[in-house]
Amino acid sequence: MYQSNEISNKQKAAILLIALGPEISAQVFKHLREDEMEKLTLEIANQRKVSQEMKDKVISEFHQMAMAKEYLSSGGLDYAREVLEKALGSEKAISIINRLTSSLQIRPFDFARKTDPAQLLNFIQNEHPQTIALIMAYLLPDQSAAILSALSPDRQVEVAKRIATMDRTSPDILKDVERILERKLSSLVTQDFTTAGGVESIVEVLNRVDRTTERTIIENLEVQNPELAEEIKRRMFVFEDIVMLDDRSLQLVLREIESKDLALALKASSADVAGKVYKNMSKRASEMLREEIEYMGPVRIRDVEEAQQKIVNVIRRLEESGEIVVSRGKGDEIIA
Repeated sequence: MYQSNEISNKQKAAILLIALGPEISAQVFKHLREDEMEKLTLEIANQRKVSQEMKDKVISEFHQMAMAKEYLSSGGLDYAREVLEKALGSEKAISIINRLTSSLQIRPFDFARKTDPAQLLNFIQNEHPQTIALIMAYLLPDQSAAILSALSPDRQVEVAKRIATMDRTSPDILKDVERILERKLSSLVTQDFTTAGGVESIVEVLNRVDRTTERTIIENLEVQNPELAEEIKRRMFVFEDIVMLDDRSLQLVLREIESKDLALALKASSADVAGKVYKNMSKRASEMLREEIEYMGPVRIRDVEEAQQKIVNVIRRLEESGEIVVSRGKGDEIIA
């Protein structure tokens, strides 16, 4: 049997999930990406026999790392080191801190993510759009959405465009922007280039702003940068988001979709998505759809994705025409 210092982090994660049991592990899996779930599932399957001693060591190490992360986020690096030294000794504390800071991406503007968006807005609303975009790229999506909604329409478009096209920013520029906010992260700022922004980042923000702000930004981007606008729109609603549609809207969508496309799209969907669809069909129609899926046989992932995208396109078209409403986040207020 191997020792805890002889196994990989992936093996430790598998052992931890085994020790936690299936119910808790299932809850953890809900927060993982599909590729992470696949790797962990394979690793768990490869664990033939894990001793109680090994489980205890892995759980103890996980607890130490979790506590260290909590100290780090609540009081900073010096505070975390001081507490760990008192509890575990200097050598152990340094080892944990080094592993934690190398495995975590401690991002700039950590202080800003603990600040009210209205206060942040007072600091940055008169800055250059690129400066605003850089700061927002490091904030939580809800914070960025609140700030973006409060900007003037022309600034909303400029900032959204700059977030979407942002790639990498040097540490020197990050430090300069932090000085604008009269704060700094001192030793928590690494010297590596950090990645923030991008299309996914602005999609997260736009999914949380009010519909007027979203429409203003998208319509202007369609003129200024049609390809970028299309990419953002394509990612703003995915097939699995069907569960967010109200029953009436989903019924309108289903009328527009061919049976073969719907069957193909549901072939690899979650139980929640399939259940939502079946609920909004007649008993006879749902039975026929289930039979069609059952007798379909193996299908290519690409074909499933194409069918799902067809349905997403129908939803987008009906939304744009005002026939249905898609609730995307806190910014939407619907009156019945």
